[in-house]
Amino acid sequence: MTLALLSCVKDPVSDLAKSCKRIIVYVTSTEGPCLITEKLKRWERKKCKPNSLPVLHKMHVKLGDTVKVISGHDKGKIGEITEIITHNSKVVVKEVNLKTKHVKSRSEDEPGQIVKIEVPIHSSNVMLYSKEQKVASRVGHKTLDNGKKVRYLIKTAEIIDSAENWKKINDEEKTTEAVAAAS
Repeated sequence: MTLALLSCVKDPVSDLAKSCKRIIVYVTSTEGPCLITEKLKRWERKKCKPNSLPVLHKMHVKLGDTVKVISGHDKGKIGEITEIITHNSKVVVKEVNLKTKHVKSRSEDEPGQIVKIEVPIHSSNVMLYSKEQKVASRVGHKTLDNGKKVRYLIKTAEIIDSAENWKKINDEEKTTEAVAAAS
């Protein structure tokens, strides 16, 4: 029997808390239930925190941002982010990375179809894009005078998070320059 070769783990919870490299499998034998730990493959593992939860990396893009693809077969295309997948740091960009999917008919009346779908790409393959200046740039973070933290494009100093704040700041700078020039 194969059960004779498998070994039981006395305290699997402490082993699991130390690393997330193992999964627990319950096996029933003639002697009773037995816990077995099985090692995951290297490509299946995720970096984990001490409490065994996976580490989620913070992404530099948000839903609705305009981005430019900087690598891959769609390099140079510009689109808007429609979906974010946080657990593997991927994003879905509108009209970018299109794949064909063959859909089977669900009923006899309905014919089968060939549909183009947008497939996720890794967030490191996209860069924020300024529509006004038509340039891609890295993102920076700064705090406004009112204490609000915003994201901005480093090359153009354009605030991404809200256009209203950007317009208010430009108007305030112009009025302070006009007052300084008048005095």
